[in-house]
Amino acid sequence: MDKPTLIRHLDAVAERDPQVADGLALVGYPEPRLTEHGFATLMNIIISQQISRDAATAIRLRVDALYPDGAAESFLALSDDDLKGAGLSRPKIAYARGLAQAIANGTLDLSKVADMPDADAVAAIVALKGFGRWSAEIYCMFALRREDMFPGEDIALQEAMRRLKGLEARPSAKDARALAEAWSPWRTAMSVFLWHYYRGAPQS
Repeated sequence: MDKPTLIRHLDAVAERDPQVADGLALVGYPEPRLTEHGFATLMNIIISQQISRDAATAIRLRVDALYPDGAAESFLALSDDDLKGAGLSRPKIAYARGLAQAIANGTLDLSKVADMPDADAVAAIVALKGFGRWSAEIYCMFALRREDMFPGEDIALQEAMRRLKGLEARPSAKDARALAEAWSPWRTAMSVFLWHYYRGAPQS
């Protein structure tokens, strides 16, 4: 979503939730997060799993340079040695090849995924090896522009929710999702805000 939409959605939540209103007053509005729908973005999600943002960016740039057209078919032509040299681990190479093959042979039709309901789109991505619910929801939020999703497994979101809501302990994924239901139908905007809040709000 663009910045005006993000602000509008957060203002709508703040009208319902005084703690969100206080959080916005403390850290301000976040910038939107937008990515392109397609193979390259799903590849970036694989690359980013379990490593720092800086490390992921460096690896992504090296991998992208190996196949400038960004096509799944071009990726499949790369050797494992090329990909290892760019910084991909053996498991991530396997996940990436599985993704590229699914797109190349039509098992995963991203044009159809874009038109699916949220739950079906998540399921279609989770069916790929190496993609859990968090990865699928991140893709749906930022590449498919879905407005009411909350990746409850995200530890930063859980911790930000603990601080924002004054909870004694960080909520579990299940509890975080349950608490976030009060923010529907604007949970994607709240996810973006909580990441922003996590970085900017005082720890307690």
